[in-house]
Amino acid sequence: MEYLPTPLDRHFTLPAVRRVPLSRPLAWLRAGARDLAANPIASLAYGLLFAIAGDLILIFAWRNPPLFTAAVSGFFLVAPLLAAGLYEISRRQAAGLSSTFIESLAGWRRNGQSMAMFGLLLALVAIAWERLSAILFALLAPAASPDLTAFVGSIVVGGEYRLLLGVWLLLGGGLALLVFALGAVSVPMLLDRNGDFVTAMMASLRAVLANPAPMLLWAAIIVGLTLTGFATLLFGLIVLMPLIGHASWHAYRDLVE
Repeated sequence: MEYLPTPLDRHFTLPAVRRVPLSRPLAWLRAGARDLAANPIASLAYGLLFAIAGDLILIFAWRNPPLFTAAVSGFFLVAPLLAAGLYEISRRQAAGLSSTFIESLAGWRRNGQSMAMFGLLLALVAIAWERLSAILFALLAPAASPDLTAFVGSIVVGGEYRLLLGVWLLLGGGLALLVFALGAVSVPMLLDRNGDFVTAMMASLRAVLANPAPMLLWAAIIVGLTLTGFATLLFGLIVLMPLIGHASWHAYRDLVE
């Protein structure tokens, strides 16, 4: 691994970042799995909370396709902040300490003001995306079935709403990539260092710019594992979300000096 300057060096005073090989996300997953195995009760408690949140999305948004798609997207947006307790478990594990669930809650209290500001920003982005998603459905699919299963069936089987699907994926994917770039290491950095959320976001963007291929692979892994968790009727999230959270801590430690 080596340090790689980026264009952001001209505008911000940021910590150095390292360039990592393409295969590095797999090492983060292995390290995350070790943290999970070392602290199973506290880690799986967070996984259960993520699964409950997913269940609430299914229950309240199942018959509203615009709300459902926006809620699932919002889940991806705010998950890094919700995983602060998992980062705290990994931080303590690196220091040779085991963690209970109660002890891991200290993750939210570290640098609380900056964490709250970053959380507010994520909430505003999620709300804006929900409104934009609703507008897209109203303009491009005004006659869409209110039943999610029927709506998905009309896309997969009937080939309907292709314009909506294309525009939604283009805008949603672009927004998701931007949020990922700004948040990939932001919350672990805020938890680990007493800095402001703008510096953390710029450091995260710097790490992504320095490592485009590994970070795109990491983003794909996160999306794939999360969708796998949803596809298993949320049961998979109980294990997969703690795994992603712990691995994200190791990504931060690998990428930021």
